[in-house]
Amino acid sequence: MEHYAGIDVSLECSSICVVDASGKIAREGKVASEPEALIDYFGSLGLAVVRIGLEAGPLSQPVGWVERSETHRLAAAITAR
Repeated sequence: MEHYAGIDVSLECSSICVVDASGKIAREGKVASEPEALIDYFGSLGLAVVRIGLEAGPLSQPVGWVERSETHRLAAAITAR
C-alpha cells in the first residue's frame, strides 16, 4: 500500500506524519531537523512512502536543500521495506 508523509520543520525538531492512501495515520514522530535523522526515520518505517510534503516556510528551506542533495539516500530509505 502506498503512503504519504508530511514534514513540519522547526529549528530543533521536525514533526512527521505518515498516512495511507485513505488518509488514515500510519505513523507519527518527531526527529531532529538534521539530514541523518530524517533519512534514518524514513528508512526505519518499513512503508512504501511515495510522496513527501514539506511545509513552505523559512525553516523548511535548509531541509529542502538537504533533501535535494541527499535524494539518492532518502529515496533508498523510503523505498526500503
